Amino acid sequence: MDIQNFSDEQLVGQKLMVGFNGLELTKNLMYFIDTLKVGGIILFSRNIVSPGQLKDMCTSIKEYAASLGQPPPFIAIDQEGGVVSRLKEPFTRFEGNPAIQNHADARRFAEITASELSGVGINMNLAPVLDVAPEEINSVMKQRVFGHDPYRVADLGAVVIKELQKSNIIAVGKHFPGIGRTVLDSHLDLPILNVDLNALASFDLIPFKAAKAAGVSGMMLSHIRYEKIDRQWPASLSVEIAKTLLRDQMGFEQLVITDDLDMGAIKNHFNIETAISRIFAADIDIALICHESPKIEKAFDTLLKLISTENYNKQRALYSVNRILETKKAYL
Repeated sequence: MDIQNFSDEQLVGQKLMVGFNGLELTKNLMYFIDTLKVGGIILFSRNIVSPGQLKDMCTSIKEYAASLGQPPPFIAIDQEGGVVSRLKEPFTRFEGNPAIQNHADARRFAEITASELSGVGINMNLAPVLDVAPEEINSVMKQRVFGHDPYRVADLGAVVIKELQKSNIIAVGKHFPGIGRTVLDSHLDLPILNVDLNALASFDLIPFKAAKAAGVSGMMLSHIRYEKIDRQWPASLSVEIAKTLLRDQMGFEQLVITDDLDMGAIKNHFNIETAISRIFAADIDIALICHESPKIEKAFDTLLKLISTENYNKQRALYSVNRILETKKAYL
């Protein structure tokens, strides 16, 4: 599809990934696709009862988008293994990253997971977790990480990324620039981390740099405020972190995605219009909203207003959506 022929509505819709309630192509989901023209759908356990139902639903989502002349949608899921596994039995159950001991374990997890995801029509896995949990704290991530050694996390994470993407599943590393040092869950409220860039670079950023070198197609931003880098905004809304650090300094040119904007770290402190404006300013490609609510329409309207007010904003949107379409062309 020629991006120059996209309507403003198509441009801003591609920058949204949304969740929904239901086990099939519902009227609300159809509205998200035909009117808000969303570029991505995220699935949760609430959307799944069996492999057959899941495959039929994913097929109907893709066919409906195609019938409207829309680009194929990202269909994403969090399938990390262990405590964050949206696919239950009869899908293969893994014990999670802490149980992965070597390359063979990492390859087995990624190969089987990729096969099962592609078999039902899912094309993006919001994994692997690249956070590092220090031994000396009760990290909120301790049950989800490869360990406390950043080089080990980097090594195993890179294997998972390569194997997922070799099997045509888009991998998204998370949660940049690292939340292993935190003890407060950002689902509940906004954690604040008082470490400087040198501390992050010598520990937390090591796996993310390895992920970039491994060719990871996406990075997900954390909802943590890193006070010594940006005193006002969490990473998911921060120009200093998403644009200056990740894009400019690290040279990451692939997709950048927020964590769920419905989480307490965001919704307790910022309205959706402010969040979307910040996301747009930080050159973040995709805003993730995981629950059906008026927020989805407000996010769409805010983006539409942004790109219609300044030609510079329109060009910024075109550049971002081109990244999205290039990823879709490569994998979908």
